[in-house]
Amino acid sequence: MTGDENLAEELRSGYTTGACAAAGVKAALLYERGEHAERVELVALDGTRLWIPVEKVREEDEGIVAEIVKFSGDDPDITNGVSVFTKIRHLENGAGIRFLAGDGVGHVTKHGLSVPVGEPAVNPGPRQLIRNVVEELLGREAGLEVTISIPAGKELARRTLNPVLGVEGGISVIGTTGVLHPMSEEAFRKSLVPQIDVAQAAGFSSLIFVPGKIGEKIALAYGLPGEAIVQTSNFIGYLLEAAAKRKVNRILLFGHIGKLAKVAAGVFYTHNRIGDGRLEAMAAYAAAEGLPQEGVQRVLEAAATEDAMAVIEQYHAEAVYGRLAKRASERAERYVFHELEIGTVMVTLDGRILGMDRRAEEIGRDFGWKL
Repeated sequence: MTGDENLAEELRSGYTTGACAAAGVKAALLYERGEHAERVELVALDGTRLWIPVEKVREEDEGIVAEIVKFSGDDPDITNGVSVFTKIRHLENGAGIRFLAGDGVGHVTKHGLSVPVGEPAVNPGPRQLIRNVVEELLGREAGLEVTISIPAGKELARRTLNPVLGVEGGISVIGTTGVLHPMSEEAFRKSLVPQIDVAQAAGFSSLIFVPGKIGEKIALAYGLPGEAIVQTSNFIGYLLEAAAKRKVNRILLFGHIGKLAKVAAGVFYTHNRIGDGRLEAMAAYAAAEGLPQEGVQRVLEAAATEDAMAVIEQYHAEAVYGRLAKRASERAERYVFHELEIGTVMVTLDGRILGMDRRAEEIGRDFGWKL
């Protein structure tokens, strides 16, 4: 057994905010029966049995409120340790389950997500978990109003993609099954994909891919539409594949040369510990533009792309940036088997455009950018 496998066995799993909400509903319903449970059993949607501690249950004028404290295990989840409150209020039989957003839980304001516009941002998985609990304790015909509150949610939402996706007023109640496994990278890259759905639902068939906040800020400064912008983080290849599956027509890669030079080198997972090649790509294409051997060596020895850029400027080899942009687009199109048309714009940290290819000019012009 490898060291990585041993580590994976040692890591603790946790439970999602959706599982917390469902456990709160169960604790409240049991309290109503006169049972004061210190923990409740919840069957996750994948069949896993979870035992979730109950922090507190109290009766209020408008219903019964249960508090569950989120436990993320060894997953670095931003909601770990926050309190999730669920308040239940009975409705007439046959009314079904009505979900309400309390303090810190957002509402959906854009089309394209798994929850309709206007609804509380409680994803399908948590909704089903709660329905299962209600059916278990009250039967299929029961009517219940469930209000979910996460008081820390408003502040936490600023550290998520919720503002981009159109979830306003707080955080989302999420979870596919209810179990939170300590493997956040896979979950994180999947969480980026709904940006594409939201942009398409807003009417965009061409999208702008930016590696992060810096690229987004610069793209907006050039007049590119925010609703068409998708943050890829390090998962450029994964998001390109997702866009191809969704029949997106064109992609404008827009970002700092430090990220997009990697794409020119054929690197589509751009985490610096996994894939690099920035300086090698800059050196090779600068050499093709006439950079002398001494300059090539200095680029390869540079500590960062900014240092390499200073060398390129010294030798007046700035044409390399257009060549790198063209190469990034070609590599990206090849990566998705030419199912997308792709253009690339490379910029500096302060927003100066270094280079772009012809396809990028066309896409940018169609977006109405201000150059």
